Amino acid sequence: MISTKIFDPPAWNRREILRYARIRGEGEAFEPLLEECIAEAAGALSYRVCYTVLPADHPMLRDSKTICKAIRDAEEVLLFAATVGAPFDRLIQRYSMLLPSKALMLQAIGAERVESLCDAFCNQMNTELAERKKSLTPRVSPGYGDIPLAMQRDIFALLDCPRKIGLTLDDSLLMSPSKSVTALAGIVSKQYNTKLNKCSMCAKTDCAYRAEEEI
Repeated sequence: MISTKIFDPPAWNRREILRYARIRGEGEAFEPLLEECIAEAAGALSYRVCYTVLPADHPMLRDSKTICKAIRDAEEVLLFAATVGAPFDRLIQRYSMLLPSKALMLQAIGAERVESLCDAFCNQMNTELAERKKSLTPRVSPGYGDIPLAMQRDIFALLDCPRKIGLTLDDSLLMSPSKSVTALAGIVSKQYNTKLNKCSMCAKTDCAYRAEEEI
């Protein structure tokens, strides 16, 4: 069964937006632009997720060491797709021609928004799973580790993304709307740290978008 959820806007994380924009240590100078973009973006954003639960031995999950490690203790696997909608893409495209600096900030906002949506969805699922004394492992997505991008085709087929949340995939494996995520997480009978810094699990320590360590 495929289910869908529509979310209210998650809390804005301005620090994360600036990180996605690769602005570090001089954020104050960009605050007027950031606030202007947030105000304009708010009306163009929507928050939709479709999801299903698969058995942990589903054939799609067998060919990646990253997935096997991520779900090694799992009894089931939560598979989902999330998007913040096509109108936001059109807003970015408009400013790409008119004001590239604003388009860059909007790109960063889109990245923060869809990650915040994924966090909100996983937090809600963890609340529901807690009643069964279960929880989610940290999520992973196609393109992370050795998970092939080609897996997107299987994910879209399983979730019926175009019909459920208006999310499509082209022949180059690019999603539209672009500010969208597909991911999976194991469902396990133990408690995981849901506030784990996702970048701390990645071996690519020289990534320009790597999150700062929590203190």
